[in-house]
Amino acid sequence: MGGFGRYLAAALAARFASEGMAMAVVLLALERTGSAAYGAFVLTAWLAPHVLAAPLAGAAAARARRPRLFHVGALAGFAAAVTALAVLLGRAPVPLVLAVAVLGGSCGPMITGGLSSLVTGLVPAGAGRDRAYGWDASTYNAAGVTAPAAVSLATALWSGGPAMAVLGVSAALAAALAATLPYEDPRAGRTAGAPRAGLGAGLAALWRVRELRAVTAATTLAFVGIGSLTTTAVLLAAGLGSPGAGGVLMTAFAVGALGGSLTLGRMTSVEPGRLVRWALAGTGVALAAAAFTPSVAVTAALFAVAGVCDGPLLTSTLRIRAAHAPEEVRTQVFTLGAGLKVTAASTGAALVGFAADAPAWMLLTGIAGVQLAAALLHVLTARRGPVPPPVVATGRTEGSATAPAGRRTP
Repeated sequence: MGGFGRYLAAALAARFASEGMAMAVVLLALERTGSAAYGAFVLTAWLAPHVLAAPLAGAAAARARRPRLFHVGALAGFAAAVTALAVLLGRAPVPLVLAVAVLGGSCGPMITGGLSSLVTGLVPAGAGRDRAYGWDASTYNAAGVTAPAAVSLATALWSGGPAMAVLGVSAALAAALAATLPYEDPRAGRTAGAPRAGLGAGLAALWRVRELRAVTAATTLAFVGIGSLTTTAVLLAAGLGSPGAGGVLMTAFAVGALGGSLTLGRMTSVEPGRLVRWALAGTGVALAAAAFTPSVAVTAALFAVAGVCDGPLLTSTLRIRAAHAPEEVRTQVFTLGAGLKVTAASTGAALVGFAADAPAWMLLTGIAGVQLAAALLHVLTARRGPVPPPVVATGRTEGSATAPAGRRTP
């Protein structure tokens, strides 16, 4: 298996474990304590560190003298935390369980953006790399389809503990595969004596480089809506007379997204910024139509269409980050972008909890509106205007990006 093939296998195994955690935690907590709320608290502790850990993880990866050891260590820590939760949840004191969840969640940015940042070192620049990002994006969608189903099946056959242990094994497999990958020397190409990028450099690049600012703002806003989609789907299905069909709707969305990433996401002839806007607008229109359908079957079909439209979004986002992120903060840009989206999704899930008494069609219309607003936000923020002057490094200032805005070869 080639280097990129091994990468895809590692990414799929890691993201399978990550995608399955939400369901596994809740099911295991319900089984051992009878309280889904306990599972929700543990899941919150698992997700909350993402946005805080993202800049730290990105900066540490960029400074690591042995990047292989750092990446494999992060994946191994993730696997250890999943396995520990399988043993401790519902049995050990709550503070200990929450502490393990926080530690495991802190490795999360390396499962998402951290892994994706490796693609530039595995595939040469050009159309081949653009297609590679399409395959990378498909690992998220494939994991989103298979992981919840696998957790549900394992729980039904055995119990919640073995189901979570399956996720731990998958994460450990990802760590083993990551150990076989080639890694770039993070110090290669760095000018002798040049200051290293600090913790704020990635955030500065996200703000200062127009293309990065536009896609980060748009996708973060969009994920406020996507984070509330699962709960809304359950409420919508219940309103249509099929309370158990919420999972069917989300599966349709995930399958559509997988198909979209493997087809539309590989359209390298389309400028990625334009594809971002099309993806957001198409998702919004399809979800708006789904809010007013009379049956679960038609709603599921429209959720699948929304997924197809959403599929190219991640591919295009990864392409933009790779093309425009300054080399010295590339990993920070990837991990920060992913962390912001996870945090936005968590915010959306909390917001829909407060609004759960509203009609489901109204909630889904709101989610659709958020997607359309995100498309408009991208249009507005991506417009060309005066380019901010490049930040000139003076002394050893480490809180700013040092590369000028504009298209870059990673």
